[in-house]
Amino acid sequence: MAGTGSRGRAERRGAGELESAVLAALWATERPLTPAEIQQEIGGALAYNTVHTILKRLYDKGLVLRDADGRRGAYRPAKNAAELTAQAMHAALDRGPDPIAALRHFVTGLSTEEERALRALLAEEGL
Repeated sequence: MAGTGSRGRAERRGAGELESAVLAALWATERPLTPAEIQQEIGGALAYNTVHTILKRLYDKGLVLRDADGRRGAYRPAKNAAELTAQAMHAALDRGPDPIAALRHFVTGLSTEEERALRALLAEEGL
């Protein structure tokens, strides 16, 4: 939702933040949502057209799927949150000049619980 700035004007959220809010609303349910339902889920402060524009951007990026329902469309995520996060991690590793060094830095920043989980996953995979 947009807040109010120090001069009383509405503060604008960035497109990435809005996209994240829309994806979070979609991940929170088991069924496709219409733009109006998404608007309500994220607080209703955004104009319907803004929600629709964000959905179009997400659709164009392949992050949501559109289910035709008569004249109204409902949207659902193309991937769950874990899949999307993993995809972003792979893309980040692919962009850097030294993915092994990046992994080393990543691993040293893990919490004890995250490190245990990673070790267990690697053991399951026989690595």
